[in-house]
Order: sequence, then C-alpha cells, then structure tokens
Amino acid sequence: MSSTLSHLEKIKVDGNYLRGTIEEGLNDPVTGAISDDDTKLLKFHGSYQQDDRDLRDERRRQKLEPAYAFMVRARLPGGVVTPQQWLGFDHIATTWAGRGLRITTRQTFQLHGILKRNLKATMQAIHDSLATTLAACGDVNRQVVSSVNPLLSSQHQIVQEWTEKLSAHFLPRTRAYHEIWLDGKKITDEPDHEPIYGNAYLPRKFKIGIAIPPLNDIDVFAQDLGLIAIIENGILQGFNIAVGGGMGATHGDDTTYPRLGSLIGFVPPEQIIEVAESIVTVQRDYGNRVERQHARLKYTIDHHGLDWFKSELEQRLGYSLQPLRDYHFDHNGDRFGWIEGEDGQWHLGLYIESGRLEDVDGKQFLTGMRELARVHKGEFRLTCNQNLIISNVAAADRAQIDELVRQYGLDGYIKQSGIRRHSIACVALPTCGLAMAESERYLPELLPKLETLLAKHNLLDAPILLRLSGCPNGCSRPYLGEITLVGRAIGRYDLRIGADFIGQRINTLYRENITEPEILGSLDTLFGAYAQNREQNEKFGDFLVRTEVIAAPSQRLIPIILDAVV
Repeated sequence: MSSTLSHLEKIKVDGNYLRGTIEEGLNDPVTGAISDDDTKLLKFHGSYQQDDRDLRDERRRQKLEPAYAFMVRARLPGGVVTPQQWLGFDHIATTWAGRGLRITTRQTFQLHGILKRNLKATMQAIHDSLATTLAACGDVNRQVVSSVNPLLSSQHQIVQEWTEKLSAHFLPRTRAYHEIWLDGKKITDEPDHEPIYGNAYLPRKFKIGIAIPPLNDIDVFAQDLGLIAIIENGILQGFNIAVGGGMGATHGDDTTYPRLGSLIGFVPPEQIIEVAESIVTVQRDYGNRVERQHARLKYTIDHHGLDWFKSELEQRLGYSLQPLRDYHFDHNGDRFGWIEGEDGQWHLGLYIESGRLEDVDGKQFLTGMRELARVHKGEFRLTCNQNLIISNVAAADRAQIDELVRQYGLDGYIKQSGIRRHSIACVALPTCGLAMAESERYLPELLPKLETLLAKHNLLDAPILLRLSGCPNGCSRPYLGEITLVGRAIGRYDLRIGADFIGQRINTLYRENITEPEILGSLDTLFGAYAQNREQNEKFGDFLVRTEVIAAPSQRLIPIILDAVV
C-alpha cells in the first residue's frame, strides 16, 4: 500500500469490506460514540455519527463527552415510498429518533438523534419496512434520484424501473451489513468480493440522477452521472449522458469548485447499465486517492480532459456513444396542488419547509402524514426539493385526502410565495459537523423578510430559486440557486446570485462574508431593478446576467450541441 494514499483510503482497505470494529464499538457501554476509524466505515452503512453542537460547550464545562447521536439515511430509489413503508419510518421516528422525519435533497428520509444503543434496532426496523440504508452514504454510488413527474405517469414508470435497476446494480456486495445489523451471523467462509468497487471502494461519493424533460426537478447537471430521458411517442428511446457534475467546494481554496455535468453522448436503454458501470470504474481507477478534496469525478475529468475521459470510457465499452438527442428543459423545482395523470389518477404536491416533518410549534405534520398513510391507497413520492407528492389517488378519494391535508395544516402550498415554494435548506446546525452557519433553522426567519421585500416591489408571486447552505459543501445544491446564501460563520454568509431557473447555469459570488442587513439591502436593490426593468416572463437570474449585474459564469451548459443532434 503506497504511503501517499490518504488515511481514509487505508481505513477502507483495512476495514475488511466495511466491517472494521463497528460491532465491537456498538457493544461498548462506556461511550455513546464509536471509534474515529469506524465512523468512516459506518457511512457506507448509511449512518453518520454526530453530536449536538448546541450542547458542546456546556458538556465540555461539565467534563462530559459530547452528546453523541447518529443520523440514519435510507436508500429509496426515486423517492418512492408505500404507505406501509411510511408507517414503518414513522414508527422509527417516534420511537428512537428526534425531530421527526426529514426529506433530503436526494429524495429520501433522514432520521436524526438516534442513540447508539438504538442504532441496530433502527436498522432492523428499516429492513423490516423493505428498505435499506446500505450505501446511502459513503464512497459508493448513493441514492439514485429520478424525476417526479405525475403529468407523464407511464413515462415516469419506465424511468422509475431504470432507477431501481441502477440502484440495485451498484449496491455493495459485502456481507458486512447483514452480519452487523440484521442477524449477526456470518453466512459463509467465502471471502467477500466487490466486482465493481474493489476493496477500497470509490475515491469519493458518486451520485446518479435521471431527469425527464421538460422538468429538471432533480438538477441533473449537479450529478456525477446525469441521465436525460429521451422519450418520443410514449417510448423511452434512451438517455443523454452528462458526467462530472458536483456542488462541493471549500472556502479559500480555488482548486475546489462547483461544476456542471458535461454532455458526452446518447445511449439506448439496454446499454445504460453497462455504460454507467464503465463510468464508475473509470472513476474508481483514476480518481484521486491522495487528496479527498480533489477526488470527485469532476476533478478526474478536469485533470485528464473530457476527450480523454470519453475515449477511456468508449475503450472499456468497446463501442462509441451515439450523438446527443434533442431535448428541452423549461422548469426547475416542484409543482404543487392537484395534477391529473394521463391514466386518470391524481397527484397532490405538498410544500414541506426544509423537508422537516414533525409535530412542533402547533404543527402536526408528522401526525398528519401518519393519518394519510393509513388511508392512502397509492404511494408517496419524495422530491429532490424536499417536498412530497401524494401520488396515484383515485378521483373518488380526493375529498378524503383534501380533508386530512387541511385538518393537519399540510395545505400551506395554496398561499405560498414564489420564493418560498422554491426554497431549499440543508440541515446545518446543530447536528452537521461541517456547518459554519445556520441554514434550516434560519430559513423560517429569512423567508418572511425576503417576502416583505418582494411584496414591496410587487414580486411576491415571482418564482425564484432560493438555496441556503450552512457551508460550501453543497448538499442543498447552492450553486444552482438564483439567490444563494453559503455560510461563512454564525450570522455571516456569501451571497451568490444569477443561476438560471432550469439548472443549466451556476451562480456567481456577488458579496462575500456579509450579515443579514447587508444581504437584505443588496437584495432590496436587485429586486427593485428587476421589478422595473425585467422583460416579459424573464426570470430573476437571467435578468441579472442580461443587465450585467453579474457576468455570465464561464461554465454555461448549452442545452444542445447543435451539430451533434440527431
């Protein structure tokens, strides 16, 4: 083993296919934590060790260890949840977790505040709900996301099937998950084998997402591997492929940056698994295993060149990718209210602020969704924008669903402002160890102030993409917001502006390390200019670029390479 490999690479190789000493650490009654090395392996099992940062100083003064607890994330391909599964997750949230259920920006549930002694029971309960947490985190392909598009139900179903196939194909093959969390028995003496990942797995996390034009609700160009479904006459023709997207960056390090995926070609459906695996193995073999900050696929591509990457991919495949097919995006974010599908079934989109479902401050969101799950005959679909859809409702059942939604206050989507409907916030404090500033807890304070400014300029209904992030790492896809705050320190943020509304242009740093009064002052001026000088149907980010408030970023993704269109 080369001494130049990062410490984490050595942990993975020496971890016996993700086992480490996790089981021993779980059984240690002296501490609420597990060892540092095991926390790195635990991520592959879908869990992060965290502590309550609000309590750190007080516990330190009392000479107590931090208030350790664990976050658990499920793997739910495409964000589809049956009513029975919903009730299973609700049971976990009310039995072992704190702060209810949280819908993430990758179409799944996170549960926070699970104590170490309850971690195994939580994992088993998720398994009993016919779900898993395996590979929801870690240096593997994680949750595969896909477009939530009830307007095109048959087409969505086709894409959902491929989402599930991709998710299953890239699950790790190690038996460690079952041994540690489920039955505790070693199944066989045969050695573990990871045919795709190898014993060191990937250099960093890997994300796959599928979008169905004209809706780019998953931010397809933010994915390591973005797939654009090309559907003609109701038949899936295949996928345009974009590679190298990623939202993470580091303050003060210009060698790290957000990047949009680069379009490289088209493949028919029967080739997509093979192509996806070859892309993953190129990253496995050439990704940076020395500096983790430069280990994502975007850096591999930029270091070697896109032409090299495509050539290496096609050499492994033994054939060339086809030319790109025509497509068009016209919308980002989610759609709310009732929408009828082509099969006559109905779908109700609900707005969930920051994706948090809990009973607090007079709200009964968790209870309300529990009651809905008890009567709903279809399924629920979680979105990449932290909202949810009550999907596949018969016309005769709409009144009952509407009454429960109204009774438990889940009907807030009816009167929301344009910016509130398109807001996303990461968890940040108090549980995220990387957070530099507030995000989820700040959003309820910030939104009314922004709405006051927008109402002043008669812009309250204008759809504007707002992203809040407690740090520059990018869980809330902050670099694709028309307005974005990226945390620097408590109460201080970078203000970034000017992404487009369809997820094809990264925003630009406008003001650095500023406080709320400066943020609101800057946006008041920009809103005023937008109200007075915008063109018909012009979105906020496009206005900022057209009027040269900011320069268009150098990496502008062109929707179609015209000479490559079939």
